[in-house]
Amino acid sequence: MNGAVDQLLARLRDEDAVLVRVESTQGSAPREAGTWMAVWAEGLTATIGGGQLEFQATQEARELLAGARAMEGIQRYPLGPSLGQCCGGVVFLSFRRVSATDIPELRRALVERLRPVALFGGGHVGAAIARLLAGLPFSVRWIDSRDGVFPEELPAQVETEHSEPVQDAVVSLAPGSRVLIMSFSHAEDLDIVIACLRRLRERDDLPYIGLIGSKTKWATFSHRLEARGFTAAELARVTCPIGVPGITGKEPEVIAVAVAAQLLQSLG
Repeated sequence: MNGAVDQLLARLRDEDAVLVRVESTQGSAPREAGTWMAVWAEGLTATIGGGQLEFQATQEARELLAGARAMEGIQRYPLGPSLGQCCGGVVFLSFRRVSATDIPELRRALVERLRPVALFGGGHVGAAIARLLAGLPFSVRWIDSRDGVFPEELPAQVETEHSEPVQDAVVSLAPGSRVLIMSFSHAEDLDIVIACLRRLRERDDLPYIGLIGSKTKWATFSHRLEARGFTAAELARVTCPIGVPGITGKEPEVIAVAVAAQLLQSLG
């Protein structure tokens, strides 16, 4: 259930690493700014894109880790013949030795750069989505009105919250949150959708609102929402059913894959 952040933090309790981070890029590059990997005396956690760039950065990080090399500032890597790559761009990397004392700061820094997702519903599908998103570039605020529905151990990227009534949590969602609605009842689902649409009217800062269910469920919801004064343009901001088309399985894990793919598409 652990993602890369959890693997890094857990291993740092026992040994030091060098955190290699993509600070910026020019032209074509394998990964974007903010991408990172942790280099250990043996092994890696995460990746900055593979190939010769990662191979050279790993060697240099291990020299730093062993005390055989001092690296200051940001290092420039042209992705050309000298690296045996033909991307044609330039990657700027930073190298930082980290230890157990850096765990709290790294937890904040690495999770804060992830895209926020608000997941309403602690059922089987919600749990499958939370597990899957923990390995993707998302941080998850997992919300339910019931007590005792969340697993005891969760990745660093997943934060649970009890909210009663559940829709009250919508007002405090992080700007830019992608919202997934799959509570244990249709009544709660409708209340959450209403709260999201009201927030869109006020702030227009929720780029994706997804509601689990069938076309029939959405038709019923649409009539109720129209009766409450929401326009067709506002209703068009809600995606229902959720998940990329063409994936027909109903297993929670299958639904999770389809939903995660749609969230990734929404990043643009």
